[in-house]
Amino acid sequence: MPDADFRAVTRGVRAALGPAVHIQDAPATLEQLARADDPPRTARVRPLEGATFITRSVRGRPEPGFVAFLDGVQQSRVVTYVDGAPIVHGTAGAAVRERRDRRMRTWHHRVEHRVYAPRQHLPAEIWDRLAPFAPVDSSAPEGDDAPSSRHPFSTLERAVHLVQRHREELEQRLAERWCDHESRPLLVDGGISGSERVARARCVVGVVKSHRTLYAVDDEIGVVLRLGPAERTSVFLIEPKKRAPVASWYLRLRDASGREPTFGLVRVEVARDPSEDLTARADQVSRWLLAEGAPLALPDARWDRMAYGIRDSEEFLRAIT
Repeated sequence: MPDADFRAVTRGVRAALGPAVHIQDAPATLEQLARADDPPRTARVRPLEGATFITRSVRGRPEPGFVAFLDGVQQSRVVTYVDGAPIVHGTAGAAVRERRDRRMRTWHHRVEHRVYAPRQHLPAEIWDRLAPFAPVDSSAPEGDDAPSSRHPFSTLERAVHLVQRHREELEQRLAERWCDHESRPLLVDGGISGSERVARARCVVGVVKSHRTLYAVDDEIGVVLRLGPAERTSVFLIEPKKRAPVASWYLRLRDASGREPTFGLVRVEVARDPSEDLTARADQVSRWLLAEGAPLALPDARWDRMAYGIRDSEEFLRAIT
């Protein structure tokens, strides 16, 4: 019963494990529960546009450029606990919505379901009974990480992380599919460095709305946070470990006067092309993003940083998951 939805899995687990196991009754998604964020940090970067990190006004008037928008969603729910060990159902989805004749249509989408269970913390008999669901082992160590703790919260966090990775994989596959078939501009919610193919594609632009990591140090932080509407920073290079390098810059979409310092602030990622005029490219993409400021992506709490096309993709996925 791989790729079964939550209701099918709860019925199947009840049948497989017997009436002694209590099935959770319409639990909230784990994404809705409070979780500790990564600690805020700053990172030093290398300028690509000029020798210093400065404020630049975006040249030209906002103009539409994007024809499609990619976003993903995830939902994780506890099915049951066995001796305190959580069995989790996860749903991951991604969609590309194309704008044609001022209307949004689905170019392609994918939704998948998985079951996550901590094999190391379950009796062998229970794990064997879960075999029809092809469970993902949420207690298996990842890379250099230590084995999963027996603490149920630790196992839950690992399961949510695995669902997040699944979502990112679906998003990357859709972005790669777009690159294989299209050359028109696609706006991706989030970074693009996770896929070498996508990170090298000129047709893809990533927009990062969260700022737990600020790619600036010392006086550069002030440059970022003092940006006015339609202003951007110099372009800089991001070289993440185990990911593809990308060119990036900060852009202020809306006036932040009287607001918290990251209001309307996004970080843009594009392919790095040494032969390209970086200033012209950054201004062009920034004009496209500024043009996506209307209609507003309300009632989403992130409306100040979210393009309406991204919200449309997310709402489409919510409706089918």
